[in-house]
Amino acid sequence: MTSLADRLQECYSGAVYDVMRDLGMTPRVLPRNILGLTRGMKAAGPVFTVRGRPDTTVSAHESLLAWTGLLSKAPAGHVVVCQPQDDVRALMGELSAETLKLRGVRGYIVDGGCRDTGFIEAEGFPVFCRYTTPVDIVAGWIPEAFDEPVTIGNIVIKAGDYILADRDGIVVIPKDNAESIISKTEEVIRTESALRQAIRDGQDPQEAYLQYGKF
Repeated sequence: MTSLADRLQECYSGAVYDVMRDLGMTPRVLPRNILGLTRGMKAAGPVFTVRGRPDTTVSAHESLLAWTGLLSKAPAGHVVVCQPQDDVRALMGELSAETLKLRGVRGYIVDGGCRDTGFIEAEGFPVFCRYTTPVDIVAGWIPEAFDEPVTIGNIVIKAGDYILADRDGIVVIPKDNAESIISKTEEVIRTESALRQAIRDGQDPQEAYLQYGKF
């Protein structure tokens, strides 16, 4: 049986947004300045949350020990979502991205920075971030909470929620509604495919809208 994460991977953020809106839910969209390192990057799956903070009192060893502990905790089949509470440092780099990929993590989203981007792009591991910088976390940042709610923009993200990040943006699906929203999104995508073909075949756009109820 195909997992929810794999099914969501085949969807796109605009369709998920439309479904949540049409169901009367407030679509949960992360700030539009959090972008994939390349436009083709895509990450989908259940969320594993991380929250951390700047701390310049820790030693290089303490910070790296805590960071590698974070990598060890990230579960396979999940998308890591990090709220670093930091606008200075890179919260992802080449070795960390390769480690997460080899551990079966589906992607990494951070409300902060990234570095070693050329290597990460070549590795093909999906990373979404706000900025890039060579500044790392050594002797400057530590994680403080895992699998607890984090807030990015005005969106609260809880462990077990589902997330889809693609070239258009990042949408968060509440875990209690994930199955129904993903199923409905799959229906919408099938309808949009039929509508697209009707337009290609020359159907009037207004007639097509009235027939399919979408546009």
